[in-house]
Amino acid sequence: MVGGHSGCQGLSTLGRRQVAALRDRLAATQELASTTALYSSVMPRAVETATILAPALGDLEVRSECDFCEGHPGDADGLTWDELAERYPSPDGWDPDHSPVAGWETWREMGQRVQRALESLVERHPGETIVVACHGGVVVQAMLHWLALDEVANERRAWMDCENSSLTEWRFARNPYQKHTLPVQLVRFNDHAHLGALG
Repeated sequence: MVGGHSGCQGLSTLGRRQVAALRDRLAATQELASTTALYSSVMPRAVETATILAPALGDLEVRSECDFCEGHPGDADGLTWDELAERYPSPDGWDPDHSPVAGWETWREMGQRVQRALESLVERHPGETIVVACHGGVVVQAMLHWLALDEVANERRAWMDCENSSLTEWRFARNPYQKHTLPVQLVRFNDHAHLGALG
């Protein structure tokens, strides 16, 4: 189902098990014990994810912000993906400015929204460890932004596959070897070792 603000029904049973596995890992390893703020998108599945994780992060209050949402699907919210494909066929070729349905946020618009949210978060929490329960599209937009990849994401770019409940970690520190890069390091992407026991 295309799950936007109204179509999102929260986590599935499998989703809850996946997030619980992440929570248990974080509680055991204490790898994010220094977390000072916990954010989520406003979509129920992200809020539920953050709520499940909170006990492993010092029972922090969940702060929900729409700018961390997956792409806004407009009038397609609540349709199945098959219904979407039937009613609103995708054009041939990639177009980051394509909006298939009234109110559907384009890929470029989503990128601008997410980039703004990420930069704001860094400004608000300098030197802190922050956790954001978000969505695969938000992770991809962060990759495109901070790795300075082509924002139009042309068809020749490899797909970035983000597993549900995986960890992507960024560190903000100067590069000791190349002084002219952004002070941002990609520490890990799509870390989902905690899901091994779930098959």
